[in-house]
Amino acid sequence: MIAGMSTPPIRALIFDVFGTLVDWHGSIAREVGALLGNRVPDPAPFAVDWRAQYQPAMEAVRSGVLPFCKLDLLHRHNLDRVLADRGLHDVDEATRVQLNLAWHRLDAWPDVPPGLMRLRERFRIAPCSNGNISLMVDLARRNGLCWDAILGAELARDYKPQPVVYRSSCAAFDCDPAEVLMVAAHSSDLAAAAACGLRTAHIARPDEHGTGIGERAADVPVDWQARDLLDLAQQLGC
Repeated sequence: MIAGMSTPPIRALIFDVFGTLVDWHGSIAREVGALLGNRVPDPAPFAVDWRAQYQPAMEAVRSGVLPFCKLDLLHRHNLDRVLADRGLHDVDEATRVQLNLAWHRLDAWPDVPPGLMRLRERFRIAPCSNGNISLMVDLARRNGLCWDAILGAELARDYKPQPVVYRSSCAAFDCDPAEVLMVAAHSSDLAAAAACGLRTAHIARPDEHGTGIGERAADVPVDWQARDLLDLAQQLGC
């Protein structure tokens, strides 16, 4: 944007998904409990351990150690590691496949379907997730999320917070970065988007990693701070 020019109006909203729109912790714990039963007496730590492998796996792609591959493949590699670490070497292939597909069956936070519906009345909306397209489609169908497009890592062939992920999402909507609002529950995601020129909105998800474990507010400068998507919609005049 040229110095001295007014800030352009927002035309599109793009969203982080895991943690921001869907409850990965509660959903994965539920699926682990259902599929592994008493072999994992407390599935919540299993969910946390699996999620803890997420950033290291993507960093291997971001750094060029691994070629780009879909998140489903990284999730499966991480699952095999967590099972091995817990001595669960004999979990059969069919169960591993179903466990990995648990990421396609995550539940949205209650405010998300109605919040997105309100926001979509005024803005173009799309996920900007590290999740692959088929995963995003399954989450949308499960939770009634009506996207205008599915953007993010698979389109960019890289993982957030690489700038290409945010910039390719803006380009897909034929928007300048300043016309796009990145919505996330993670300050690091918003800082990376802001560095690319996007506007930013933080959504409080204080229970993302379990009860009382999550970001209640951004720890970086943002343009909007909201309790949930319905609050954001109201702030944006929807």
